[in-house]
Amino acid sequence: MRKTIRALSLLSAMFLLAACADSHQLMKSNGTSGFSMAPDEPLYVSVPRDGVYGSQRYNGSGMTTAQILQGAFLKYADNVSYGNSTQSRSEAWDAAMQAGAIYLVFPTIVHWEDRATEWSGKPDQIEVKVQVIDVATNTVEASAIAKGQSGLATLGGDRPQDLLSKPVNEFVSSLYDRQ
Repeated sequence: MRKTIRALSLLSAMFLLAACADSHQLMKSNGTSGFSMAPDEPLYVSVPRDGVYGSQRYNGSGMTTAQILQGAFLKYADNVSYGNSTQSRSEAWDAAMQAGAIYLVFPTIVHWEDRATEWSGKPDQIEVKVQVIDVATNTVEASAIAKGQSGLATLGGDRPQDLLSKPVNEFVSSLYDRQ
């Protein structure tokens, strides 16, 4: 009887831990493998359109995404600026040129879903495509999709932007660690 209770307790604890765990995924494009960046190369991070899920617009999610990317790049680069409003790719490229940037970091929010996970049983989700574009040639040098999903037992603390830092930091680190 005690063994059964212990086994059930252990199984319950393992389930609870698994439900609490957030998952993150980074999918890099094939052409990214030989590309690297130097700390002294100035960067410009554009602000993507805010995330939308169904009829829900997540105001400020674009600026939050740009700030997360800027923070990740500042760990390696000396000069990282970002826009102050949403920009199309051509507008961002023009702004990067004016800022004297070598690279434009162009994020696109593909999926942004903030759920009341504890009540609905549906996790928060995020998916952001990040392109690193050579400003001089206007070509994509590196690209990745950063994904995240909250665990089911979040205790009300997770938000989609909380799921973005790990895969973004992994991507940015991979761009500088080749030196």
